[in-house]
Amino acid sequence: MSEAEILVSGATGRTGGAAIDELLKMGKSVRAYVRSDDERATALRRRGVDIAVGDFTDIDDIRAAMEGIRSAYFLHPIAPGIIGAAAYFAQAAKEAGVTAIVNMSQISARRESASHAAQDHWVSERVFDWSGVPTTHLRPTFFADWLVYPHFAKEIWATKKIEFPFAEGRHAPIATDDQGRVIAHLLADPLGHEGKVYPLHGPLEMNHTEIATAMSEVLGAKIDYAPTSIEVFKDKMENLYKFPPFLVQHLVEVAQNYRDGVFAGTNDAVEKITGTPALSVQQFITNNRAAFA
Repeated sequence: MSEAEILVSGATGRTGGAAIDELLKMGKSVRAYVRSDDERATALRRRGVDIAVGDFTDIDDIRAAMEGIRSAYFLHPIAPGIIGAAAYFAQAAKEAGVTAIVNMSQISARRESASHAAQDHWVSERVFDWSGVPTTHLRPTFFADWLVYPHFAKEIWATKKIEFPFAEGRHAPIATDDQGRVIAHLLADPLGHEGKVYPLHGPLEMNHTEIATAMSEVLGAKIDYAPTSIEVFKDKMENLYKFPPFLVQHLVEVAQNYRDGVFAGTNDAVEKITGTPALSVQQFITNNRAAFA
């Protein structure tokens, strides 16, 4: 393998990809941990990124990817298995002499969470803490990217409605691009961030009526917020979107958490860590206008 010092898992996903973009701009040597050596891995390799292939079920694959690494980003999908994956990742990092881990958690990660995924995230945080490898935990609020995910963007543009089950709850949407910049800066310079838990928010707390208004301004079409029930949304996720049961259970509980204010608040953590403010909803939609073509 190359002389890469920073390992990024989830490298072909949104936060991992954004982190790699920022690290390359910073002139850092990066290794991507990917599940398959496909065209996306080839594209990263062309950009000078080292490629390590494996998943989170084989500690030997993870240990090989950690060779020579100084800091590493851990991202697990919202799916079963994160606790074991965190244990493998932490042990491999410890064996390899890695000195910093950035762990992607979520704002609803709590011991008492009714979401299996959110509770597993909380336990995974503890696994990293027990490992002794200095770890920074990121707990983002609801992603701005929900508005442009293909399932949702297509429906929003076709109906000119945001049909989410969040009542009048509020949050400050945060873009994955901003999260990627935070991840990159923490990986590049982890000193002083060890053991910290950073909630990540966008710059302005809003409800979905206000989000719809902001989207309307950018898209030049009136978008309305049409709140739906959690039960209707659950049915849509199961029968229209065909989401897996583990993800559906999580999102049902997230909807209730959102209504209860768990995702609310704002801060300037993105700017403090990266030196650049987080994107507003208007800026984010402008950057992703093509999702609504």
